[in-house]
Amino acid sequence: MSNKVKISVASFALRPVKSFEEFADHARGLLDQAAGSDLVLLPELFTLELFTIQEGWQDDPVSALPRVDAYTQQYKDLFEAEARERNQYIVAGTHLEARGDSYYNIGYLFGPNGELWEHAKTHIFPAEGDWKTEEGDQMQVIELPFAKVGFNICYETEIPECSASLTEQGAEIIVCPSYTFTEYGYWRVRHCAQARAIENQVYFAHCATGGSPGGPIPNGWTQSSILSPCDLPWSPNGVVAEAAEPNTENVITAEVDLDLLRQNRIDGAATTYKDRRRRAGTYHDWPSHLDAAATVG
Repeated sequence: MSNKVKISVASFALRPVKSFEEFADHARGLLDQAAGSDLVLLPELFTLELFTIQEGWQDDPVSALPRVDAYTQQYKDLFEAEARERNQYIVAGTHLEARGDSYYNIGYLFGPNGELWEHAKTHIFPAEGDWKTEEGDQMQVIELPFAKVGFNICYETEIPECSASLTEQGAEIIVCPSYTFTEYGYWRVRHCAQARAIENQVYFAHCATGGSPGGPIPNGWTQSSILSPCDLPWSPNGVVAEAAEPNTENVITAEVDLDLLRQNRIDGAATTYKDRRRRAGTYHDWPSHLDAAATVG
């Protein structure tokens, strides 16, 4: 397993398009800027750009957004081909997809040899209820040739157990495709991503959707970043790389060192990775808030 991993994170600005091929060209333009990286990320629900193909889309209700599922096979074919041709592992953001009578917000990771991994978002942000999406119930690590990685899709980052579960399974890099509709939402995810990086001693790649296409498609707020624990091997603020300007379409690239991460878990100034395990038995003995309230009452 390689010790260093080159990661590229693309801020994708949604805009109206006339065809699937125009959407594909938009995505390819960003992938071109990530040439040579081991792992490339696109953000959550960037495929909503496909919603704008149908005439009159501006007047449709927000509940119609899942119709992008009509492009699911084309989407998969596109990124399977791009991963193969570019010899890269591509996190192709997330996509609204029908499974039976329900829709799921699914993150996909495409490999250069035809590999395909998926993760259905386990914690749906309240606003997503308008799209009638259901929740997945699995949190699993993906073992790539260079690192063990896992998905935290946007709001999952705000649920500490999601990252903790991946770390328990050996994750060293957590990929976070994100789509927040306000700056408030962006900072919730970003601050939580930094906290998760610190408490689990992992790298976190936060990749956010931007743009203001109009109609029922929410505005996006983006300033993508690659984050580390806040400790001596890295920048004091835990930022490995960050987009220079918010709400600007761009690609940032940085190399992360897994050996530094593994050593930091052993002898860093804050050894949260092992110390959370050292006291794990105690946590089960602490009463829950509700139990404590009942006792006090």
